[in-house]
Amino acid sequence: QVQLVESGGGLVQAGDSLRLSCAASGRTFNQYTMGWFRQAPGKERDFVTAVTWYSGSTYYADFVKGRFTISRDKAKNTVYLQMNSLKFEDTAVYYCAAGYNRRGLNTMSVDSKYDYWGQGTQVTVSS
Repeated sequence: QVQLVESGGGLVQAGDSLRLSCAASGRTFNQYTMGWFRQAPGKERDFVTAVTWYSGSTYYADFVKGRFTISRDKAKNTVYLQMNSLKFEDTAVYYCAAGYNRRGLNTMSVDSKYDYWGQGTQVTVSS
């Protein structure tokens, strides 16, 4: 049984940094892409970033380029999202997801491509 468990969310001030973790278990993920999505109150779920488990290739949404960094630690079976220079508009529930690799990493920006989801972790940025 695949489990994705996010942690690391919290309340921070604008300009601060935060690192989210996603502990993955239940299968091997070598043929999977791990993604982060977020959903603000009253809004749709948005793609943030993704990384291929095997090669570590990454893809970012334009609005986080230069501020957020995704990485994975194979030994710990954990995916990280380092968030710097946080803004009020980054406030959302952040979800970790795993999806079987598709041709073209950019195709993994669509949430329907993902098979497994975590429960989410709240990030609140005060202005």
